[in-house]
Amino acid sequence: MTSIADEARIALDNIADRAGNLLHPTLRLGVAGLSRAGKTVFITALVHNLLHGGRLPLFSAAASGRIARTYLEEQPDDAVPRFAYESHIRTVLDERLWPQSTRAISELRLTIEYESASLFSRMLSRGRLSLDIVDYPGEWLLDLPLLDKDYATFSAEAIERARLPSRAAMAGPFLAALDAATLDAPSDETTAVQLSQSFAAYLRACRNDRTALSTLPPGRLLMPGDLEGSPALTFAPLPVDPGRSYPRGSLAAVFARRYDAYRNVVVKPFFRDHFARLDRQILLVDALQAINAGPEAVKDLETALTDILACFRPGASSWLGSLLTRRIDRILVAATKADHLHRESHRRLEAIVRRLVDDAMARARFKGANIDVIAMAAIRATREGTVNDPAGPLPVIIGTPMEGEEIGRDRFDGLRETAVFPGDLPADPGRLFDAKRPREPIRFVRFRPPRLERNAEGLTLSLPHIRLDRALEFLVGDRLA
Repeated sequence: MTSIADEARIALDNIADRAGNLLHPTLRLGVAGLSRAGKTVFITALVHNLLHGGRLPLFSAAASGRIARTYLEEQPDDAVPRFAYESHIRTVLDERLWPQSTRAISELRLTIEYESASLFSRMLSRGRLSLDIVDYPGEWLLDLPLLDKDYATFSAEAIERARLPSRAAMAGPFLAALDAATLDAPSDETTAVQLSQSFAAYLRACRNDRTALSTLPPGRLLMPGDLEGSPALTFAPLPVDPGRSYPRGSLAAVFARRYDAYRNVVVKPFFRDHFARLDRQILLVDALQAINAGPEAVKDLETALTDILACFRPGASSWLGSLLTRRIDRILVAATKADHLHRESHRRLEAIVRRLVDDAMARARFKGANIDVIAMAAIRATREGTVNDPAGPLPVIIGTPMEGEEIGRDRFDGLRETAVFPGDLPADPGRLFDAKRPREPIRFVRFRPPRLERNAEGLTLSLPHIRLDRALEFLVGDRLA
């Protein structure tokens, strides 16, 4: 994946981090989410609950009253934008709207002062742990495998995916432009831009709610940021012959050079400066959208998980090895939006995602790190209820749909509550991979964030959630023991 110089720089960064940890213990937590998974909401809810003493019964340090104080501090990396927690929490609490998703890397430091669970340790001093939350798009994870692929390999895989039945219609304009391209002809910028834009448009179409596909590298073509229009982002896969040398200045040669620039300018710095320095990782996935989109989307999500797991440096290091190479020893895969289902389906959602993760681990030959799966809602926007139905009591979820959301012919104004029967997930996860066994889709409605309750003394309570405490216990609980 990386050169000797990159590995040397990673080792030096880790030595500096370890030296700092002697005086200021720190845990670097990577938070990534595939499209629509809600990582901005997750970080906002995590910080709000820790700052405001949220209801976290499964987070042992909080449940036992050992957390003395939590507070935000200045982040350690001056070149990385700060995660805009204050702006996001105002949007959720004051406007009851979901914050805009972040489309670049950001960071936030939350420090926790705590009493140790050990009597001996409590006699020495109060513990302190800084949680450095590194927020980045999940699409960037899917770029990491490109470091091990030359342009011919990338092109062959991308074109093969584009011709799949689930993608062919969306890829039609791009494939047509590809057929018209002359690979060994002199490159001109008009043709290069047209090919690149048609390829990026196809990737964006794959990501919409109807198709909900996940394996969409290169990720920066979906979120170019300040690199928009640069040569490093102006390329597309071409049906090149791996054993052939194309003339200098030809379309194939120019695109191959730009692909290499993309890996060197975009992917490698992300791996070296951020990903390789993580201690723990949570990956958020919107499995419900993939389930609703059908078997091809579910299989594609499994492929994305396989590619992602293959990128991690998992496992525990020796004491000496940890000075040079950081290892991610815990990975949590969280199926978000569990509040869109009645609790009776939560275990089924976990079973489905666990099946995807287990298959992905086998395909990626993944081993060495502790990995877990949960169904979660970082902010719970609904509550549960029961309505009378001619066939018997019907479990429903109740909330305020976002303005413009529709169920059948009913269009919501963003003000009134409604009860929704979302449907049931199959007990057998294998049914989701079988296109010959149709089933009823889950009924999705986007709900507004909840209005916070007040207790008897008039104090505003923390944001409600589903299993955020379980996620915290898995990711940081052992470091607060």
